[in-house]
Amino acid sequence: MGEVQGQGYIGQALGVADVLATSYFHAMTYRADDPEWEGRDRFYLSIGHYAIALYGALIEAGILPEDEIPTYGMDDSRMPMSGMAAYTPGMEITGGSLGHGLGIAVGAALGLKRKKNPAFVYNMLSDGELGEGSTWEAVMSAVQWQLDNLIAIVDFNNQQADGPTRAALAVGAEAPKWAAFGWYVQEVDGNDLEALVAAFDNARNHPAPCPRAIICNTRMCKGVPFLEERESNHFIRVEQDEWAKALAILDEDKPL
Repeated sequence: MGEVQGQGYIGQALGVADVLATSYFHAMTYRADDPEWEGRDRFYLSIGHYAIALYGALIEAGILPEDEIPTYGMDDSRMPMSGMAAYTPGMEITGGSLGHGLGIAVGAALGLKRKKNPAFVYNMLSDGELGEGSTWEAVMSAVQWQLDNLIAIVDFNNQQADGPTRAALAVGAEAPKWAAFGWYVQEVDGNDLEALVAAFDNARNHPAPCPRAIICNTRMCKGVPFLEERESNHFIRVEQDEWAKALAILDEDKPL
């Protein structure tokens, strides 16, 4: 998809690929042929510009057809560059202005509990969103309502458009902050599949009536060394000759 435009939020997509693989192919319950099935687990992508990553998961899950990849980012495509629920099957919310996703997820989780629906709500948010006051209001609300069906997934890649996240507002260890509010929290290497599987299992099976958070420390452009090394990779352009090189590296390292 990135090759269609030649540029985009490719670094984030590579960074969270393992997190999405664990979400869709280990943890979540859904029906590929019925994306609006009432019994499904919901995946709320708060970070709208990570849509390219989620499209990859939705294609692998069979919710989106692979033959639509060449339309990515084009007019009238069902895969716009920023996620929009009105356009894309399986895209539960429209992302955009950061800091809104967790609040929406809190409302959805509360609604599901009141309907006695056992589904989980997964909300992926970014480390940049930890600087938004609305995020922490949602953190408090989730504890107030004992939302044990809510799992927040924080992509902590320490990269924002203007520089490192830790140079902005996120200046301390993240897990203790969430725990102090009353969440069950784990911090893991977000590029380690075994660690992610264990963390998701722990989150789903934790017995206390409280919301759960998984802080995922990820690396931008993970798996493509020459892209990982770029000084600025929040939004990157990949030259035409570099695509084949990147894909060859990823194919070589792909698990059998």
